[in-house]
Amino acid sequence: MNDLNGYDIEDLRPGMQATYSKTITEADIVLFAAVSGDSNAVHTNEEFAATTRFGGRIAHGFLTASVISAAVANRLPGPGAVYLGQQMRFRAPVRPGDTVHATVTVLSVDTAKARAVLSTECRVKGVVVIDGEATVMTTSSAARQAAQAAQAQTQPGVALAA
Repeated sequence: MNDLNGYDIEDLRPGMQATYSKTITEADIVLFAAVSGDSNAVHTNEEFAATTRFGGRIAHGFLTASVISAAVANRLPGPGAVYLGQQMRFRAPVRPGDTVHATVTVLSVDTAKARAVLSTECRVKGVVVIDGEATVMTTSSAARQAAQAAQAQTQPGVALAA
């Protein structure tokens, strides 16, 4: 693990899994609309949204998908991970008040490139609302050790950390 308790690439194994959960609130939807500029009435206007196939307001798809990002950033691989790509399919709507459970599962690991491919899935009340795959880059204990060794060679008298 790295200094922030994130998994290094050398720690990851296919099948490892983690979940992060968040309840989508009215405030989340209003703030996401403001931050993203997406003020689509299906998200912000109950009267209009009631006339759509959804029968009421729904959360932004990317607001829901951001729970996957939280799972990657906070759980697996955790601090130090950087998104390289995300493919996803939106399967069902999420409504204000729904709790989204984002699960990430390690599918493959490329130690040389410090990259992992993750299966990503969001569920609400057991129903899959988003599924897909993410490619992430994470920290590497081998790269840290190599950098420390190189620094020690250029700065005589600096001890290497264990």
